[in-house]
Amino acid sequence: MSESRIPRLELRGITKTYPSVVANEEVSLKVMPGEIHAVLGENGAGKSTLMKIIYGVTHPDRGEIYWEGERVDIRNPAQARALGIGMVFQHFSLFETLSVVENVALALDHAGDLRQLAGEIEEVSRRYGLPVDPRRLVHALSVGERQRVEIIRCLLQKPKLLIMDEPTSVLTPGAVQKLFETLRQLAAEGCSILYISHKLDEIQQLCHVATVLRNGRVTGECIPCEETPESMARLMIGKALPVPEQRPHQPGEVQLRIAGLSRDSDDPFGVELKDLHLDVHAGEIVGIAGVSGNGQKELLQLLSGEETLAERFPLQIGGVEAGRLGPRARRRLGLGFVPEERLGRGAVPSLSLAFNSLLTAHGQGMLVRGLIRFGMMREFTRRCIERFDVRCGGVDAEARSLSGGNLQKFIMGREILQAPKLLIVAQPTWGVDVGAAAFIRQQLIDLAAEGTAVLVISEELDELFEICDRLAVIANGRLSPVKRVAETTIEEIGVWMSGLWPGSEANAEREADHAAS
Repeated sequence: MSESRIPRLELRGITKTYPSVVANEEVSLKVMPGEIHAVLGENGAGKSTLMKIIYGVTHPDRGEIYWEGERVDIRNPAQARALGIGMVFQHFSLFETLSVVENVALALDHAGDLRQLAGEIEEVSRRYGLPVDPRRLVHALSVGERQRVEIIRCLLQKPKLLIMDEPTSVLTPGAVQKLFETLRQLAAEGCSILYISHKLDEIQQLCHVATVLRNGRVTGECIPCEETPESMARLMIGKALPVPEQRPHQPGEVQLRIAGLSRDSDDPFGVELKDLHLDVHAGEIVGIAGVSGNGQKELLQLLSGEETLAERFPLQIGGVEAGRLGPRARRRLGLGFVPEERLGRGAVPSLSLAFNSLLTAHGQGMLVRGLIRFGMMREFTRRCIERFDVRCGGVDAEARSLSGGNLQKFIMGREILQAPKLLIVAQPTWGVDVGAAAFIRQQLIDLAAEGTAVLVISEELDELFEICDRLAVIANGRLSPVKRVAETTIEEIGVWMSGLWPGSEANAEREADHAAS
């Protein structure tokens, strides 16, 4: 056998069992040099566990790993990196109190001078269309910007095998295509890529081979370019891809009013919000599209009450001035909130699902005079798990034990079961498989049909066009005019995401430049 036919990575009979679930059972696969190999499966199918085993974060109970024909025991990520394995995690592995360049330096064996490394980061970010400032502190970055840091950190390691777990979940379509160009170039140079994504059109476009996992076992392989998204979905979930069904609904009273909201950022690298105006009515879904890092993080903090305003009038919830109110008072007005960061903000990793229910749903009869009614708490959690098909070890399972998609279903379910008058959701289907994504979108549609006002902030344009009644764009801290989805196109919204909508400062500057030339 020539060297080119020796697999870069081979897994034989990998098995990993946890107390409440079998994550991987007798999993075998081969990845060849220069191959982009997809791993498909529903949330909880065992994909992320398998990738962590390859990267040395988790160790298998049984099975063998071969690297370039030699059996290896990958004991930790440092050893994996020494072999030439890099990984972009779905849940980011960044230190929030350190800067971007400091985080990157920690992953490199020979980081050298930080100023020189910062220059390398800037060069890689420009070359691959992943803009990020190496001086910024990670805690001030949006989810999309943190994902860029993870990708850049891996690219700087020049890996032989690059593992990517949902790498495009919060990237714009343009950035996705730029990343694909990078991955194809890496593959052409001999780098192998293991690629996990729930975006089947991406896998069809990018990957050479796909291995399908279901309930921790390999159930088949396919050549993505010979399949359709529908046929791959059937391989993954064993049935046809569900399509969300619109329900008749009629907009009612204004539940959220943003009227001239402006806010300077406390972060020197943050985004200043400038004179935002938006109404969200009962019974409708309004979407806000935008490239990550354009003010979404700052807007969400102000809407949730994590940051308050000195003045009351720019923000009303249910007709009540709410700018000065904190999160608990806003929830009493009927606000439900799903942040983009699941672990840490949406759920406490070390707490059980039952106690995570208590954190925001204590108003559902779980507390009486400050005492916890454990039966009510556990019953609410059981209803959430059952209704939203959360695959876990039960109400006592720790939040961090769930796959990303199942944790998202739990957090969404926890808020929806409280029947909010206003639900604000950021990135509702980030990292969620196609079946679960369709389910979540249907729940949002049904909630609006029952009279809830829903505001969705997402970078998934297809998702926004599928579920929203009206749509706006945020760019450079400004909000575009609102358009009915039926009266616009993905192409037009894509242009607006650059800040170029009629009447915008950016559009006026561009027209002035054209006139001058």
